[in-house]
Amino acid sequence: MSRAVRRCDRGPVSAPTGPAAVFDRAAETYDAVGVPWFGPIAAGLVDALRPQAGERALDVGCGRGAALTPVARRVGPTGRAVGIDLAPAMVRLTAADLADLGWVEVHLDDAAAPSFAPASFDLVSSSLVLFLLDDPVAALRRWSELLVPGGRVGVTTFGEEDPRWRELDAVFLPHLPPTAEDPEASGAADPFDSDAGVEALLADAGFVGVRTVRQAVDATFDDVEHLLRFSWSHGQRATWEAVPPGERHVVRAEIVERAAGLGLGPGPFTLSQDVRHTLGHRPGGAGSRRG
Repeated sequence: MSRAVRRCDRGPVSAPTGPAAVFDRAAETYDAVGVPWFGPIAAGLVDALRPQAGERALDVGCGRGAALTPVARRVGPTGRAVGIDLAPAMVRLTAADLADLGWVEVHLDDAAAPSFAPASFDLVSSSLVLFLLDDPVAALRRWSELLVPGGRVGVTTFGEEDPRWRELDAVFLPHLPPTAEDPEASGAADPFDSDAGVEALLADAGFVGVRTVRQAVDATFDDVEHLLRFSWSHGQRATWEAVPPGERHVVRAEIVERAAGLGLGPGPFTLSQDVRHTLGHRPGGAGSRRG
C-alpha cells in the first residue's frame, strides 16, 4: 500500500469519518471479492507467533477474522481467543462467523487502548492495523501491559509493493485533500517504510527480542474491473471516499487507462506485495519459550 493511500486511512480511530466508519461500510465485502489477501497475510503472522493450545490470545483490529480464526483454532477450547474491532459491522459479522467456537469472543473496542485487565493474555496479534493509529508506540505500550511477562506480540505492516501497484495508486494523488498527500513531499520520516522503523516502534514501547519475518503475497485479479471492486472492499475505500464524488469517474477512467499502459488485463493479472511481521515479547517470564 502506498504511503499516500495509507495516510488517507489514518485519523481519529473513533471518528465517524475515520477508519472505524470506513471499515464498517466495507464489512460486508471485506475479504469477500474473490481475492485471497487478508487470509494469507494473517496466516503468515499466526505462523510466526506460533499460538499454542491453552494460550490466551488477543487479536487487535480483528476485522472479519483473518487472524482471529486461525489463532482460535490453535489455542483450542482449553484456551481463549478474543478479537476486538471498532467497526460494529465487523464485530457483528465476525462473531456470527465464529459462533460455533465457544472459546472465542468478539468485542467492540478501541485498538489504541483495549479495555482488558493487565496480564490478561499470552499473545497479542494485530494484522495491518498499527499504521492506522495516531500514536503507534502508545498503543504498543498498552498492548504490552495486557501481556503476561514474556508474552508475545506480532504486528503486520506493508513492505515493498509491486511498482505497477504503486503506479495505479498514484492516480489518486491529484484528487485527494491536502491532509492525505504523501508525506514524502515534506521529507517526513515514516517508520512504516522499513523493517528497522517498525522494529524501533516495538523497542520504544518496551518490547525485547524484536525481529522481522518477511512474506511475499500475490493478489490475482480477473481483470481491471475486479481490481476496482477489490479497492472498494477494504481500507482503500477511504481513498475513494476522499475523492469528491463528481471526480470518481475520472479516477476510475485514469486507473483503467494506466492499467492498460502497464500491460494489466484484459485477462487475469497478478500484483505482488511484501509484508513484514514484526515480533517481540514483553520482558520477563520465559520470553520466547513458545515464539
